Amino acid sequence: MNQNRVNELFGAAEELREKGIPLYMQVKKAILASISAGRVLGGDTLPPERDLAKYLDISRVTVRRAIDELVKEDVLTQRQGAGTFVSERVEQPLNHLRSFTEVMKARGKAITSKWLDRSLGMPHEDECKALELSPEQEVVRFYRLRYADDKPMALELATIPSNYILNPFAMEGSLYDLLEQQGCRPVRAFQRLRAISIDEQRAQLLDIPELSAVLYIERTAVTQAGTPIEFTRSWFPGDSYDFVAEIHNTI
Repeated sequence: MNQNRVNELFGAAEELREKGIPLYMQVKKAILASISAGRVLGGDTLPPERDLAKYLDISRVTVRRAIDELVKEDVLTQRQGAGTFVSERVEQPLNHLRSFTEVMKARGKAITSKWLDRSLGMPHEDECKALELSPEQEVVRFYRLRYADDKPMALELATIPSNYILNPFAMEGSLYDLLEQQGCRPVRAFQRLRAISIDEQRAQLLDIPELSAVLYIERTAVTQAGTPIEFTRSWFPGDSYDFVAEIHNTI
């Protein structure tokens, strides 16, 4: 056991003997304090439960309960056969219109994608409504799994009217880069966010348990002329993102 590593988390073991507070809650509080103080960073591995229990002179059941609570809250992530990790979170502002590629590149991440669908077809009802299309107007769809540093970070399903992009295979990297090359990059967007439970198929793609809480976002973006050009539905793992927005007093 690396005692220095455990010390980073808990300091002196005597500190975990606060009267009137369940012991597992004190372990949980100590882990959270260590993360907040930056002593343990996103992606760092926690010491094994048996080592923590031995060092703190408490039962493994108590340690496991504290860790389970933090996993449920998406503070920690468990990977079978690899251990328990501090969840890596991306802080993404909601008041800037940026692509996934731009957000991740700004954080020095290596970006890759797995294509699930690139196709030309007739619009569905929700696509007609979002993009103000008639049922006879064709659209192109881009459905892909997005990775950052080889970690699944998002599922994206984007729909674009075919008069902007006729060939689905014209896009390889950033959708916004392609639209900008054609002089029709979106300049503003309306986004709707909500938490949902992920279905089995998407859970497998994102490498998370079925029914895990994820953030589902619908974005409708428009051009400088106010014409809807993009309708994107995205699924983000709940333990990977903090979405932030600046709020102003309008009074």
